[in-house]
Amino acid sequence: MKRFLLAASLLAVTALQAQRPLTTAPSGGNKKASVSERIGITDVTIHYDRPGVKGREGKIWGQLVPAGYVDQNFGSSKEAPWRAGANECTTVEFSTDVTIEGQPLAKGKYGFFIAYGADECTLIFSRNNTNWGSFYYDPKDDVLRVKVKPVTTDHSVEWLKYEFTNETENTATANLVWEKLDIPFKIGVDLLKTQVESFRNELRTDMGFFWLGWQTAAQWCADHNTNLEEALHWADTSVNPNVLGNRNFVSLSTKAQVLTKLNRGAEAAEVMKEALPLGTMNEIHQYGRALLTAKQSKEALEVFKLNYEKNPGQFTTLMGLVRGYSGVGDYKKALEYAEKAEPLAPNPVNKNNVTRIIGMLKEGKDIN
Repeated sequence: MKRFLLAASLLAVTALQAQRPLTTAPSGGNKKASVSERIGITDVTIHYDRPGVKGREGKIWGQLVPAGYVDQNFGSSKEAPWRAGANECTTVEFSTDVTIEGQPLAKGKYGFFIAYGADECTLIFSRNNTNWGSFYYDPKDDVLRVKVKPVTTDHSVEWLKYEFTNETENTATANLVWEKLDIPFKIGVDLLKTQVESFRNELRTDMGFFWLGWQTAAQWCADHNTNLEEALHWADTSVNPNVLGNRNFVSLSTKAQVLTKLNRGAEAAEVMKEALPLGTMNEIHQYGRALLTAKQSKEALEVFKLNYEKNPGQFTTLMGLVRGYSGVGDYKKALEYAEKAEPLAPNPVNKNNVTRIIGMLKEGKDIN
């Protein structure tokens, strides 16, 4: 009886395995591919199969890829768009909410289809992302349709591909490129919103048990001049030793920056009085440079002076005084310190830069 049961079990397993196909290349000689891009903190991923031109130049667009919607004589769809690739359904996934050509689209994974036209293409994002091709396409599943202009190129691309171009901090263009045609669509993200929401979520995890997480969030908001009231709370947390905070130059100077953005300059100055003695030579120098960038030249000079007093005779602190005096228009004093700094330059690049600065100061030009 035991032998019979074992044999039956083996037969069942064998039958199941017989139904599982072996791993092979995609049908039709096509290639599987995916491409990803991070826009801000939003991940965009496109999965697709890549058909080849294979000697069919001039017969792809409007022929192999039909115009508009067609009956493919298979499946339930009688008016199907192109699958925007080959074989399986092309999918596009967004980790946060985005815009496509300025129109909103919620985060998620979408089936991606294109109704091709020589002058205008309709891009379709469908909630159904598991169909094979577009044989079962149903317009009721459409979440978003946008129209874009296809662009003719001067060189042929053998294998269909997706790529990202024109990247900025909060946008990128996704391009479907095949044969001599480029179908582009612009993806945008609300970077301020998504980043702040991400900070809120992450600070509720173990990342919130160390001062650096709170300081990082506060600093980012200060740098982008956004969400400042909450950023001040985050900065306060980063310097509060009762809640794992740490009163160091980085955390305190970040709090001062947030206070400055909130037009609370007197409070910011008091915080910096505590921060500056805690800073390293390079930290203080970079703070002075930041003040120069903010057009606070007098304040910058005082910071550079303090740094020189703490670290006299150093190339970095000498150059700080050069920049500080130049910032307030005292080119003679700046030149004096530049000539002291020149022989201390740590490498040829720095030495050449000091030589250039000396020339500018002799001509009465601000080096900042």
